[in-house]
Amino acid sequence: MSHTAPQSSLATFGQVASENFVQGGGVAIFHLKSERVVICSAKDRRDRTYYFLPKGRRDAGEDAGRGAEREGYEESGYRNRLLPLPTQHLQPEAHPRVSAPPLTAEPIWLQLMPVSHHSKQYLLYWYIAETIPPALEAELVSAPNEPYKPPPAFPVNLSLKRRMEMEPEGYEPVRHEGTGVDEEEAEYKSYLVSVEEAVQKLGRGGVMADVVVRGLKGIRERLALEEAVDSESPEQME
Repeated sequence: MSHTAPQSSLATFGQVASENFVQGGGVAIFHLKSERVVICSAKDRRDRTYYFLPKGRRDAGEDAGRGAEREGYEESGYRNRLLPLPTQHLQPEAHPRVSAPPLTAEPIWLQLMPVSHHSKQYLLYWYIAETIPPALEAELVSAPNEPYKPPPAFPVNLSLKRRMEMEPEGYEPVRHEGTGVDEEEAEYKSYLVSVEEAVQKLGRGGVMADVVVRGLKGIRERLALEEAVDSESPEQME
């Protein structure tokens, strides 16, 4: 697959008071079994279709990752949860480590963008998530106008292989209708597409395309690591 990763900007100094910045999160939501990813589309002012990954501002008091999951659901209609992967990052590891190799649902990109005529700062974190298993879908069914129900975190001792075995052959993740919270979001459409198609539609060389590419890479790396651990000591995956 042809893809040129965007360059990470140089670190910089800055200081922004609370009334002048807002935080948000976005997700690349993968269906693990088919290696497809959710993308959304909308129309611009010239009635041209453009594509994007679901994202939005977190609510006050809401965890950044949880906010990204919720926004992913509202904009795409797919329930999702963050997926721990062997992601490179600079955060310290918890002691004692809870997984070997260490897995984390840390964000894989941070974007800084000006808003409100460049007088405010928007910090946008990008995460990798998965569509949830059928049994969990049933647990999270909600009545009309009922508050959003966040899914439980991905279980620490659950392997990706066993996670995929929770779905019957040919299972299609549920896409819920009417999840948008305003008129603009109500017009969004969403699709489960191949990574190649997602990269092409999101724009090769852009951050959103790279989020998708990194997500698939991380999923495959975790599968390979689990297979290696399982072959050496099967009881470690129990």
